[in-house]
Amino acid sequence: MLLTETMGWQVLLLFSTLPLCLVHGQISYSIPEEMSKGSLVGNIAQDLGLDIKRLKTGNARLHVGNSAEYIELNTDRGLLLIRERIDREALCKQATPCALHFQIILENPIEFYRVTIEIKDINDNAPIFKMDKMLFEISESAARGAKFILEKAVDSDVGTNALQSYSLDPTNHFALKLADSADGGKEVEMVLEKPLDREKDEHLSLTLTAFDGGNPQMSGTVQIHVTVLDANDNAPLFTQPTYKGTLTENSPKGTLLITVTATDKDKGINGVINYSISNNVEGILNLFEMHETKGELRLIGNVDYEHSKHYQLNIKAMDQGGLSDSCKIILDIVDLNDNSPVIDLMSKTQSIPEDSVSQTIVAVMNVHDADSEENGQVKCYLRNNALFMIENTSSGFYSIRTDGELDRETASEYNITVTCSDEGVPSLSSSVTLTLQISDVNDNAPVFERSSYEAYIVENNTPGVSIFTVKATDADWKQNARVSYILEDSSVNGVPVSSYVSVSADSGVIHAVRSFDYEQIKDFRFCVKAQDGGSPPLSSNVTVKIQIQDQNDNPPQVLYPVQTAGSVVAEMVPRSADVGYLVTKVVAVDVDSGQNAWLSYKLQKATDRVLFEVGSQNGEIRTVRQVTEKDLLKQRLTVIVEDNGQPSRSATVIVNVAVADSFPEVLSEFTDFPHDKEYNDNLTFYLVLALAVVSFLFITCLVVIISVKIYRWRQSRILYHSSLPVIPYYPPRYSDTLGTGTLPHTYNYEVCRTTDSRKSDCKFGRAGSQNVLIMDPSSTGTMQRMQSEKSILDEPDSPLEQKPPNNDWRFTQGQRPGPSGPHMPYGTHIRWTPKNGTRATGGPEVAMGTGPWPQPPTEAEQLQALMAAANEVSEATATLGPGTMGLSTRYSPQFTLQHVPDYRQNVYIPGSTATLTSNPQQQQQQATAQQAAQQALPPPQASAQSEPPKAVQTPASKKKSTKKEKK
Repeated sequence: MLLTETMGWQVLLLFSTLPLCLVHGQISYSIPEEMSKGSLVGNIAQDLGLDIKRLKTGNARLHVGNSAEYIELNTDRGLLLIRERIDREALCKQATPCALHFQIILENPIEFYRVTIEIKDINDNAPIFKMDKMLFEISESAARGAKFILEKAVDSDVGTNALQSYSLDPTNHFALKLADSADGGKEVEMVLEKPLDREKDEHLSLTLTAFDGGNPQMSGTVQIHVTVLDANDNAPLFTQPTYKGTLTENSPKGTLLITVTATDKDKGINGVINYSISNNVEGILNLFEMHETKGELRLIGNVDYEHSKHYQLNIKAMDQGGLSDSCKIILDIVDLNDNSPVIDLMSKTQSIPEDSVSQTIVAVMNVHDADSEENGQVKCYLRNNALFMIENTSSGFYSIRTDGELDRETASEYNITVTCSDEGVPSLSSSVTLTLQISDVNDNAPVFERSSYEAYIVENNTPGVSIFTVKATDADWKQNARVSYILEDSSVNGVPVSSYVSVSADSGVIHAVRSFDYEQIKDFRFCVKAQDGGSPPLSSNVTVKIQIQDQNDNPPQVLYPVQTAGSVVAEMVPRSADVGYLVTKVVAVDVDSGQNAWLSYKLQKATDRVLFEVGSQNGEIRTVRQVTEKDLLKQRLTVIVEDNGQPSRSATVIVNVAVADSFPEVLSEFTDFPHDKEYNDNLTFYLVLALAVVSFLFITCLVVIISVKIYRWRQSRILYHSSLPVIPYYPPRYSDTLGTGTLPHTYNYEVCRTTDSRKSDCKFGRAGSQNVLIMDPSSTGTMQRMQSEKSILDEPDSPLEQKPPNNDWRFTQGQRPGPSGPHMPYGTHIRWTPKNGTRATGGPEVAMGTGPWPQPPTEAEQLQALMAAANEVSEATATLGPGTMGLSTRYSPQFTLQHVPDYRQNVYIPGSTATLTSNPQQQQQQATAQQAAQQALPPPQASAQSEPPKAVQTPASKKKSTKKEKK
């Protein structure tokens, strides 16, 4: 770098030893302004004697506070570099010296160094004038030596680079004069050296040039226009050249500060004086205002002591003739305590371990107050934190340290509130709260809820069943508080305890590994260790005792009498035995314990139950009565031994008793002692199985029969509620008999009732000789049903008295309607019409028999027709009510209802006990109905073009047709 040619480096390294060794030194540098970005300021590591590694490990950084960051630290090389271009004029304005102050912070341990960089000025600004031109009006009578104050040029540079001199051109009438001002500057005055002559030169133009002292030299110019006026030869004069006053900061606007006075000996218009502020300092006119005629200076802005401590104003008094005088007003600003201390947290620790030593630094801060004297003196303290302290390490710098032992289990977080207050009146303060987390250290071992555990489990348990749970808690946090349970190695009766129980590492649940047997082991002990997840881990142990509870899982065992399969052991009782004679004693034991081992004895079966008894507690078999000669020699006793468990278990023993006085007698009898057959368990099983199979078959048959009955009932209900028309089908088997009709020798009557009939369907057939209707030829008329008479279907259950059949109910050969033909077997169908007198057949032309026969119906239609016929036969068999008996038109095209004789007087149906009767009052009504039916029939020729009969549309058929059309 060639900076040494223009300005030498100034490096000042000062080391000072503080009491706590926190501030290790101070270093100063001097650099020129406007250095390029990245330029070297200095080797801070070398100058401070620091190792490059220390800069990296200590996380070295610059702390500049609220200032802009112009300097950066290169920790890799230990250099201070220019981060942003520095303009001294923008940074410090006219203040000298201009310097940057910041600190270098190091951590682990915390250290910092104060660095000062002085910014040297270079000649980078030329002098300039605020005004484009200056206008003066000067009376021609102005005396030689009259002074005219000119506007000063402004140069932002300082020192030798600042404004140095002025020059005026031309100098025919005026000369320049530089006068020292109270602030150390130069006042520029234009002095009249040669009287003016308005008649010769009314307007004069001058050029004022300002030069600085830099190298190269820079300058600025402004034009001066002078207008020569007539006689005004007296200039205003101030009473004093300098006025002084004080101003308290934050004074309200409009406050009167000072009044200046100037006098002019001229009279009239030339004696009128105008006052004005002639300062060219930026911002002055925004703070102060001068009354033009009274000379009163008032405050119009906000004055802040921290911004400027005093103000100097140049006041100009000018008369109407252009003559003027000037004076100065110096105002000193009085400080008020209007600024609270500013706390700048330089470095802080987010968390520290709970085992940190006392006096550990957790934060470093800088506190400053912009006020002066006592208003700027600050004291800091902590609120309600006995474990922390704050200490003033140097001027304005504080450190917060621990002042005791920390325990995360007591408090895991601390909110440290720092309050700093000044000594002003009234005192102002600021606070900041630091949140410090206490990190956990594994310093607490797990603790069990009990000092020892005791649990119970019933024997014969399922392997893997949980017995109980041990629980331990750890006061630490996260991984240090994660408890794992471990089964300590030990043995029970020489067997590892791990073959008996296991412990869940996460939950502490103890599971049984095997099924326990109380008869083998009654209790055992082992240890469970609870270990946390810290490093190193901490643990604690607890003793667990498991007690096995007995279960009634063993039946009693009979020790005596001994049961042998190959021989018969018998107890002998003499016939002279008295009551209470001890025959024998059944001895049994139970390996269970407690009430599960309490045994009781009962006599289950005996050859003679009134002869022997068994003691319920001791198992002794004794005689109940005196043994007699009638008692059998061979006695067999079955004794059952039961324990007192739930459920109880039992064992059975057979005791053979011989009632005899001598052993040979017993021996001869027991040589052929038949061994009674024991109860066969397999036979019992087969009997139970056979009973179950038979019961199942019975229930299955019963369900099938009920299902069939329900199905038939549902079918009858479907036909009963059906509204479809009945379409009869008549087989085309016709022949003439003697040329008079179509009835065959053998025919079949199918009588169908309406669908409203609820009961009785009949279908019967007879030989041709038995089914001949013999009626009077003179009898003409139809059988019509009177609508006024109640139908028999309305009373289906009413009892009817039946009569024997009448053999006179027949037709002669000549009375048979229709043409004659061969005697061929065929069927005749008789239908009863419904109450409304309509039939589900074709129209009248079909009844004439001249139209074509309908197509054979479907099976459903045939079934419906048969049901209807059966219903009508049932109704006709019961009684003959008023109605019309319609015969099919297939007998003959000429056969009508008029050919049917009136046989209702005394008509019997063959094979039936019902009698068809009629009363005389109905005859007249029947005749009227017959005439109405004949009139309703069309003429015979109209039936020639008849179409096949169509079924009458019922509501159900209409719905079906509608659904088909929609589909």
